[in-house]
Amino acid sequence: MGDMTNSDFYSKNQRNESSHGGEFGCTMEELRSLMELRGTEAVVKIKETYGDTEAICRRLKTSPVEGLPGTAPDLEKRKQIFGQNFIPPKKPKTFLQLVWEALQDVTLIILEIAAIISLGLSFYHPPGENNEGCATAQGGAEDEGEAEAGWIEGAAILLSVICVVLVTAFNDWSKEKQFRGLQSRIEQEQKFTVVRAGQVVQIPVAEIVVGDIAQVKYGDLLPADGLFIQGNDLKIDESSLTGESDQVRKSVDKDPMLLSGTHVMEGSGRMVVTAVGVNSQTGIIFTLLGAGGEEEEKKDKKGVKKGDGLQLPAADGAADSHAVDSANTSLVNGKMQDGNVDASQSKAKQQDGAAAMEMQPLKSAEGGDADDKKKANMHKKEKSVLQGKLTKLAVQIGKAGLVMSAITVIILVLYFTVDTFVVNKKPWLPECTPVYVQYFVKFFIIGVTVLVVAVPEGLPLAVTISLAYSVKKMMKDNNLVRHLDACETMGNATAICSDKTGTLTTNRMTVVQAYVGDVHYKEIPDPSSINAKTMELLVNAIAINSAYTTKILPPEKEGALPRQVGNKTECGLLGFVLDLKQDYEPVRTQMPEEKLYKVYTFNSVRKSMSTVIKLPDESFRMYSKGASEIVLKKCCKILNGAGEPRVFRPRDRDEMVKKVIEPMACDGLRTICVAYRDFPSSPEPDWDNENDILNDLTCICVVGIEDPVRPEVPEAIRKCQRAGITVRMVTGDNINTARAIAIKCGIIHPGEDFLCLEGKEFNRRIRNEKGEIEQERIDKIWPKLRVLARSSPTDKHTLVKGIIDSTHTEQRQVVAVTGDGTNDGPALKKADVGFAMGIAGTDVAKEASDIILTDDNFSSIVKAVMWGRNVYDSISKFLQFQLTVNVVAVIVAFTGACITQDSPLKAVQMLWVNLIMDTFASLALATEPPTETLLLRKPYGRNKPLISRTMMKNILGHAVYQLTLIFTLLFVGEKMFQIDSGRNAPLHSPPSEHYTIIFNTFVLMQLFNEVNARKIHGERNVFDGIFRNPIFCTIVLGTFAIQIVIVQFGGKPFSCSPLQLDQWMWCIFIGLGELVWGQVIATIPTSRLKFLKEAGRLTQKEEIPEEELNEDVEEIDHAERELRRGQILWFRGLNRIQTQIEVVNTFKSGASFQGALRRQSSVTSQSQDVANLSSPSRVSLSNALSSPTSLPPAAAGHSRREGVP
Repeated sequence: MGDMTNSDFYSKNQRNESSHGGEFGCTMEELRSLMELRGTEAVVKIKETYGDTEAICRRLKTSPVEGLPGTAPDLEKRKQIFGQNFIPPKKPKTFLQLVWEALQDVTLIILEIAAIISLGLSFYHPPGENNEGCATAQGGAEDEGEAEAGWIEGAAILLSVICVVLVTAFNDWSKEKQFRGLQSRIEQEQKFTVVRAGQVVQIPVAEIVVGDIAQVKYGDLLPADGLFIQGNDLKIDESSLTGESDQVRKSVDKDPMLLSGTHVMEGSGRMVVTAVGVNSQTGIIFTLLGAGGEEEEKKDKKGVKKGDGLQLPAADGAADSHAVDSANTSLVNGKMQDGNVDASQSKAKQQDGAAAMEMQPLKSAEGGDADDKKKANMHKKEKSVLQGKLTKLAVQIGKAGLVMSAITVIILVLYFTVDTFVVNKKPWLPECTPVYVQYFVKFFIIGVTVLVVAVPEGLPLAVTISLAYSVKKMMKDNNLVRHLDACETMGNATAICSDKTGTLTTNRMTVVQAYVGDVHYKEIPDPSSINAKTMELLVNAIAINSAYTTKILPPEKEGALPRQVGNKTECGLLGFVLDLKQDYEPVRTQMPEEKLYKVYTFNSVRKSMSTVIKLPDESFRMYSKGASEIVLKKCCKILNGAGEPRVFRPRDRDEMVKKVIEPMACDGLRTICVAYRDFPSSPEPDWDNENDILNDLTCICVVGIEDPVRPEVPEAIRKCQRAGITVRMVTGDNINTARAIAIKCGIIHPGEDFLCLEGKEFNRRIRNEKGEIEQERIDKIWPKLRVLARSSPTDKHTLVKGIIDSTHTEQRQVVAVTGDGTNDGPALKKADVGFAMGIAGTDVAKEASDIILTDDNFSSIVKAVMWGRNVYDSISKFLQFQLTVNVVAVIVAFTGACITQDSPLKAVQMLWVNLIMDTFASLALATEPPTETLLLRKPYGRNKPLISRTMMKNILGHAVYQLTLIFTLLFVGEKMFQIDSGRNAPLHSPPSEHYTIIFNTFVLMQLFNEVNARKIHGERNVFDGIFRNPIFCTIVLGTFAIQIVIVQFGGKPFSCSPLQLDQWMWCIFIGLGELVWGQVIATIPTSRLKFLKEAGRLTQKEEIPEEELNEDVEEIDHAERELRRGQILWFRGLNRIQTQIEVVNTFKSGASFQGALRRQSSVTSQSQDVANLSSPSRVSLSNALSSPTSLPPAAAGHSRREGVP
């Protein structure tokens, strides 16, 4: 748990308490033990010990209405005594740990061993060294000086290994640092509303102190523990702490306990904060997990092969104060009956499910609950498209490399032994053994070099750099990326399901039409034309029946629009009151929030909000507002021009819908109906019987609210459509409003073949007679569906799931979803990429999302698509370049070794080539900025191979050019340049000009080919936009400069001898030929080259087929199959949840924590045993390919092992 172990964290606080004991009426310990109670126990305890919640407020020196005074010394003192609202993060890995992890790479280990043996042998001079009878000393006796320099090669290999390790470690370190920066930025952006000195202010979550009065509302994620003081209809989802899926209703007299890390699903209210940070319930669990986590790690080191230096940056601080629970988010069982989202994570489910499951939203309550559970689709968040393709490609390349290097070594050894002992019939003399061993070591080093060059270690690096670079730049484009791979998935998106309000529109509501007193006004009516009685009712209904946090404030700048704070629809209505030259403040002052008798808050089922007040004569009046078609159905009277109620019959209603509501909706307006009802004082109505209460209303007026389309949206949508992405609008609005807005945005064009459906109709069409959803029915609808109106959150989830699971098209659809409400959580989670709104979004939505749009703007999504495609292209560019190098280097090393017993490219040179090719090229090519042209092509989709035919043509074409020239230089180079031949040189002979020319030419050809690699779709102009990427230019020039230094001054370590100017000119000339040759290749039509294979194709989804799972659902089979996919992390996630539940139960029963921790460690050891069952046949390569690759934070809940087959 960071630097403070729990004990000293607490003891420190205890010391503070003893000294400040008398300051406040209760200590931290007392409050902490109080917060561990639940429900009635808690109420009893509060009564016995304190009296009531008011008394606790007094003891904490705070006022339920005014809040804390908010003076600095007071806040400081509270922080000292009760702690800060901050959970110390886990310590990041030190640089040395990262170096150690980078050293675990198998190829590097092999090289280190080879280098050490080579070093050892060079210092060992056996007596038989000068014995002519030993080796075939080709090229005459070597002189003493060179024999002395035998150690250089080994040292040089070690040095280059150190370089590679440092580069890798530094990369990981900066990645971790960036990640923490991002994390803390997300945290700073998380604010919460508290009352201080009578003012409602928003403060960062970390600033909350004990005694603060916090305002909680629908969609909040509670940042600290507290007691409920007052509020209405507050329902909390406590599943993240208790695992119980039912929403818990909070009230002062029955259950006032509000716990950190839980979600407000309905209602609003105030709480007094009683515990923060490590002392809050979530904090305590975190502390335990931290303690358990350390043990787990120790066990890890013993059990699991450390194959893949994978970091899960600690999810630090309060923003992720329930990262623990979000590690299990993919278990959320999106059951939504009656539209409530129960995240049901029952204990049993987790214990038997070593496979993370995501249930379909269950059908209507009567629709056969039980068999749905069986059919529950085992859809997991798969590997991102790119990762899947890369893993596959890396395995293919790795296998080829291993085979090549093995053959090389075998051929060299055989050739040497046959030549020495059979052809020349030399006896094996004991004093010659070291000499022979030295030869064998040299062969071994050559073999390893071939392998090193064959495996593109730069791949993970390129991916990381490219993603990290994109993520950093995307911040500027208002995309805050929470999960790295979301950025790349976005490039493959084929469908976007967008909300309407706030995303496509400005979310600045204004009333533009009204129907009051039997008259339909097309603009805001003149106040004098409205009856005084009606006016008073209207102002009261709007002012009282809306959240008191919603206000209209004067504009910040002169001439700007007034600021709207709170719920935008309510702001529109309050604005209407102001436009009628009335004021809502006096009404609210006269009827403060505490006096409201009962509030039915808005939710997606009611689609209306009602508030009951007690009138002076003890009778009750209820004001109601909501979607006009819903509220009008409940009206039986309507106010006429004189302000008197008259009868309102169903046929009047139909006429009103035709004459008023539909015309308003067709102008793209949202229609809201405002109504009221009076109740007698006795008998008091049964307020819990909603159906009877919300009936027999009297309609006051119907207003049309306009929410103008954002000016940049139509253009953005046009770009999406051109890029092959279908935009669909999913909204809760009336269908006519939705259609009108969709036409304005350009989502639908009149005269096209498209569908606009309402939620009810959509459900009718996709369900069979039994009321179950059928995929083939969805397949008939979604391809043409463009607008889904009056949709519930369940409908949104069903649609997204239906599109993702569809096999209707040959490519699987990749779906992005935008959402802002708590109810959008399941759909955001289900989608391939979830976008949450940064401004309007609730905490729950942000928690479930992959990318947060900081400006809530649709056109930022288009930017995300551009960046996503750019990442994909950058990696393709890098691959095209890298593979050309690999093919050439491997073939040269292989044939050279077989024909001349010595690779023309030495180990150290190969490592240098590897360094420039991998590290620098990945930097240069991965940082190409995106261009608008990326949006002119269709998405690649899941099945398109990573290396297309065009790229294959380029790779092989350039390889042919390079090989031809290198072999020409190798076999006739000495005649062309009139120099000594470098072939068949003895063991420690000095470097020859001949081989230096080959090495130099090789590197220069790569450098010029790097420019060719900038284009992968066969474009002609490879220099296009090259100066927009300064990194690229710097790296190419820098590499060239270092190459000159190596050749001229590298000497023995680099096996180079200095070259003359004319030789340099020839090398550069041959290199330039690459550019010309690139044009030749571009001329050959790819379509002619049918024989070219593609590589890195994802054939099937990297997922478990359902049949496989349904046959035998025993735990260990799951576990084996899961782990075979290298997803040990799932397992860990589950154990964490189990521990968490364990911990919670421990709290409930008040037993010791030790039991829970003991269970934690035993679970870890279990997971190790299972890990060892995973199939051994596929492990051999895992480590060769497993350079650490970037991962989303543990909090992401889609943690994945990469690089492990």
